[in-house]
Amino acid sequence: MGGLISTAELAARLGGATPPRIFDCTTFLRPRPEGGFSIETGRRLYDERGHIPGAALLDLQADLSDPASPLRFTAPAPEALAKAFAAKGVGDESDVVLYCDGDIWWATRVWWLLWSIGFDRAAVLDGGLKKWLAEGRAMETTTRTHAPAALTARPRPGAFVDKNGVLAALDDGGAVVVNCLRAEQHDGTSPIHYGRPGHIAGSVNVPAAALFNPDNTFKSPAELAALFEARHVAPGKRVLAYCGGGIAATGDAFALTALLGRGDVTVYDNSLQEWAIDPKLPMSAG
Repeated sequence: MGGLISTAELAARLGGATPPRIFDCTTFLRPRPEGGFSIETGRRLYDERGHIPGAALLDLQADLSDPASPLRFTAPAPEALAKAFAAKGVGDESDVVLYCDGDIWWATRVWWLLWSIGFDRAAVLDGGLKKWLAEGRAMETTTRTHAPAALTARPRPGAFVDKNGVLAALDDGGAVVVNCLRAEQHDGTSPIHYGRPGHIAGSVNVPAAALFNPDNTFKSPAELAALFEARHVAPGKRVLAYCGGGIAATGDAFALTALLGRGDVTVYDNSLQEWAIDPKLPMSAG
């Protein structure tokens, strides 16, 4: 497995002899009146509305983020990350399916974390829970967990980049820095920002939200390639993807890596939540 799995394929595999280990990755960021965001897991919806049969819930902040980081969602070190996934039931021989309610990039974030430690047996549910529900497929409210497993970390160098790497890339003609937030956040007209409005100076905008069809499925590879190339994210250039906190950025990174076969993509993990609060780092609006 790897990349995408359709709702029809997952439904067919649920009744098989070795069904995949399914994880509901739903997370919500709720803007606070005083500024910033509150993190809300998908627990209430998982329990009350239900989930895909057999799916366990992942809490991205509590289960798969570095507790020592002052920022949200920072990836743990590879060995710690492998240990956390193993505790949730991901093993070296597991087939894994990831889905979420709402924005698909919460599932692609978990896929990217797994990819960063060399795990290649994870797939994102194309269309997510939105498509699954629209098709009237089975749900359950029973709380599920997966038995712990053994997972070996095989870190992929370059899966993540820090602010110094981004700063250096801005002067590198062989690289392009890509803002994956919505256009109004990129140009600074949105009231929602991370300390300073706008974008990293010199970056281009390919919103993760633009990668999807109305039914929440990813656009075709040809459409995705055209979208990226129209924003100067052409093959042959190293791509550094960022957003507010390293989540939407994985939507673009997943599309480029898993769907378009690019091997030159990295994610700025702490993104604008780190960059925007440092006045020494360049930002632009408009």
